[in-house]
Amino acid sequence: MTKVQNVVILGSGPAGLTAAIYAARANLQPLLFEGEPSSTVDQPGGQLMLTTDVENYPGFVDGIMGPELMGRFRQQAARFGTNVLTQRVDRVDFSERPFRLWSEGTEHRAHAVIVATGAQSRMLGLESERRLLGHGLSTCATCDGFFFKGQNIAVVGGGDSAIEEATFLTKFADKVTIVHRRKELRASKIMQDRAFRNPKIDFQWESEVTEILGETRVEGLQLNDVTTGEGSRLDVTGVFVAIGHIPNTAIFSGQLDIETSGYIKTITGSTHTSVEGVFACGDVQDSTYRQAITAAGSGCMAAIDVERWLEEHHEAPADMAETPTNW
Repeated sequence: MTKVQNVVILGSGPAGLTAAIYAARANLQPLLFEGEPSSTVDQPGGQLMLTTDVENYPGFVDGIMGPELMGRFRQQAARFGTNVLTQRVDRVDFSERPFRLWSEGTEHRAHAVIVATGAQSRMLGLESERRLLGHGLSTCATCDGFFFKGQNIAVVGGGDSAIEEATFLTKFADKVTIVHRRKELRASKIMQDRAFRNPKIDFQWESEVTEILGETRVEGLQLNDVTTGEGSRLDVTGVFVAIGHIPNTAIFSGQLDIETSGYIKTITGSTHTSVEGVFACGDVQDSTYRQAITAAGSGCMAAIDVERWLEEHHEAPADMAETPTNW
């Protein structure tokens, strides 16, 4: 059994690493579990490791590659004394303090925990998705829509997220085709009306994507009519998969209050969860924005919430009160 940590951070995306930077500068000596490189759920660096150009993160005028940005986050966290373990936590017990967490058979204990395990986009399950992600295939219109000016593109899905993405993309693309398995949308009536009125939006009903075409860039979609079985090709240069997100919250079931959608519940205006001393930030609790910058901001909030909570509960290191916090 290891010593009791002041704070353990789970996740190494923008939220987790920002929390680590702030916690380390507050002299909390955080321990961060960054996940496993082979994991599709909690790989080190989060979803930005699958992103090519990031052009909307402040401070990078010419843009920056996702993996490079996360590498800089990690270096900054380590510089201030964050202890990083390239492991994933597979079990937790938040029933009493110190909290208990297990990774690779080792038990770790902590006075406070920050959950920043993120979320993953639901995908179609095609081999071509991995090859073309970031090369004409995206899961975020807000992030990547700018790159598709004047192009014909597709959005896969039929819920509010898909319609919102498609409507947003008409600001850039010449034509947006919504590909949906059913003959009617699942989106709210107001969202549907907005899409039907938009002259740039077309619909490919009762169709499923069986393949994304192209070797190095998206060149089109191979479709299958779900009623007739007839195949067809849709020529597009970009495709956005908008069939939802899956928060990485499986190990917290029964430990924290979780929304029916899978996101961790936090108290409005803070990162406090249903368990005192456990905090959540980033995409694991944000079903609305899901941006790197908002995740980083909530990571900062979590670190500040943790420092204040530890001080109130006298569970901070003895020298912490004498160490000025320079946010």
